[in-house]
Amino acid sequence: MAPTIHLVRHAQGFHNLSVENESIRDPDLTALGEQQCADLRASFPAHAKLTKLVASPLRRTIYTCDLVFGGGSGSGSKNLYPIVLMDNLQEVSDSPCDTGSSKDKLVSEFGSRIDVQRVRDGWMEKSEGTVFEPTMAALTARAKEARRELKRIAEEADGDIAVVSHGGFLHFLTDDWEGVPLERGTAWSNCMCRSYTFAASPDDKDDVRLVETQESWRRRQPVATKQQLTAMEQRELRAVVQQRIGPYLKIKA
Repeated sequence: MAPTIHLVRHAQGFHNLSVENESIRDPDLTALGEQQCADLRASFPAHAKLTKLVASPLRRTIYTCDLVFGGGSGSGSKNLYPIVLMDNLQEVSDSPCDTGSSKDKLVSEFGSRIDVQRVRDGWMEKSEGTVFEPTMAALTARAKEARRELKRIAEEADGDIAVVSHGGFLHFLTDDWEGVPLERGTAWSNCMCRSYTFAASPDDKDDVRLVETQESWRRRQPVATKQQLTAMEQRELRAVVQQRIGPYLKIKA
């Protein structure tokens, strides 16, 4: 069977509490965030199918991944360490809260629970001209890079994988722009989980699409008769939503 990728937005971090807290570098999870992890761990239906864990290298995503899927106990989960860290899954802005820690610091904190081989030495640098600069073009490019890499990981893992990333970047990764509230930069709530399969891209042979499963889609729809948007409809929606959420996500022109 084709692998399923379960995408999760990290649990609540201290930077989510106020605009002022966005000045905190690589913040921790709050107590509520830890409870959100426990709740998702208890409700997640596919622990037994997981073969690999992947996360952004920011501390809140690592902790979310560890608390929800790690440990080798509870909810029927297996020992899936190490968590594979992918720097191209990090959040979009260059704010302190979205700027990570050095690989040495991460290894010191998380030890053998993480694999930093896919984290580049300059992954915290988001200035103009870098891979991680917060522009629409750069974000689109690294989302494509991330999709291709996740497909390779899923194929090698021969089973489902769980991936923890960020509310802003998950829209770029999935190319799903539906339902973003006017007053927010993302439609993903803290610890939200959606499940996807891989498909060919309709207009780029070097890219892959993520297609949400019907079960995942129906689980989060308040109106049972609503239908998923087509790839073309999502493309038409993309430009409008990107222009609107850019200021919220601190994306530069």
